[in-house]
Amino acid sequence: MPDAKTDFTKNLPEKITGDPDSAKEIDAVFLFKISGDGGGTWTVNCRDEVGVFEGEKGEPDVTLELTDEDWQQISDNPQLAMQLYFQGKLKVSGDAMKATKLQQLLD
Repeated sequence: MPDAKTDFTKNLPEKITGDPDSAKEIDAVFLFKISGDGGGTWTVNCRDEVGVFEGEKGEPDVTLELTDEDWQQISDNPQLAMQLYFQGKLKVSGDAMKATKLQQLLD
C-alpha cells in the first residue's frame, strides 16, 4: 500500500494526465493536506491546468485534511471517504458538493 507521497507524485499524476478529458469532467480543484510520515500538501487540478502539484497552487474548491494512514485507506477503497468523514478523520472545507467527486477521482 503506497503512502500519500507516492500516490501524489506518481500514481495520481499518471492517472490524471493519462486521461485529461475524464479529469476535466470532475471540474474541481482539490487541496490535500496530509499529515504523518508520508504526508505533505498537494493540489490536484481537474479543471483548467490538469495535474498534480506539490504545495498549494491556485484557489481550491475544496480542502481535505487527513493523516497518511487514513489517506492509504481511501486510496485503496475510495468508498471509505464518507465513513472517515463521519468519524472526524477526514476534514473537508469549501464546496462540499465538489468533495463528493473525490471517489470519481480515485476510481
